[in-house]
Amino acid sequence: MTTETLDRALAPAGPGAAAEAAERPRITVLQNSPDVPLGLFVPLLGDGVRTVRLDLGEPVPALDAVGDGLVVLGGQMSAYDDAAAPWLPAVRGLLADAARSDVPTLGMCLGAQLLAVAGGGAVQVAAPPGREAGVVTIQWRDAARDDALLSAVAGAAASTRALSMHADAICELPADAVWLGWSTTYPYQAFRWGSAVGLQFHPEAGKSIALDWARQHDDVDAAALDEEMNEHAAELAQLAITLAGAFSAQVSARAAR
Repeated sequence: MTTETLDRALAPAGPGAAAEAAERPRITVLQNSPDVPLGLFVPLLGDGVRTVRLDLGEPVPALDAVGDGLVVLGGQMSAYDDAAAPWLPAVRGLLADAARSDVPTLGMCLGAQLLAVAGGGAVQVAAPPGREAGVVTIQWRDAARDDALLSAVAGAAASTRALSMHADAICELPADAVWLGWSTTYPYQAFRWGSAVGLQFHPEAGKSIALDWARQHDDVDAAALDEEMNEHAAELAQLAITLAGAFSAQVSARAAR
């Protein structure tokens, strides 16, 4: 299976389904940049997903309006760039509220960095090791094998290949966070804080999205990324399917309480 095939197979539902989902959100997704969408997760998360376009001026919802799950996507700004993205303080506040309120929450890339800062951790902007771009190996710590979300992935293998594309990096976790995964370049690739999980990598991004990001950076070889994603297409697809399925199951379990 190529990543183009996966992208086509997981095409978003039509506008009628999207309108219906907007009326009854089961999961709220916060989008920070136009080029960092929900991607492969759109069909995998099922019905009732509402995307809030913060980059287009839509307001950050209150905790009681997010439904039974929250996803915070990546973005081109830093976790501290409140001047360029004035909604970020409200996002950090919502992440803290969700993590402390047993709402299943997933932050990816910038979303994970915002989660770390919301919990009292820290992010280093333009971290010295440089941009981590391409298909990287995520090494799972023992705690990941028992994690409510990541055990679906880490329970079957000691490591997982995933797409990475970031220059900022989490350098300190919240004091009461659980460290779940690392890579050889950056230590904090996955962590849990309360009911929220932060992933520094991008399980939601298909190849078309990833190549668009690569072309925006002079320090990323888009052709090499293309080859890497083709080589590991099956594993990347399985990661998206497994994580989205596990997250949806958590959301459904909370909704059934």
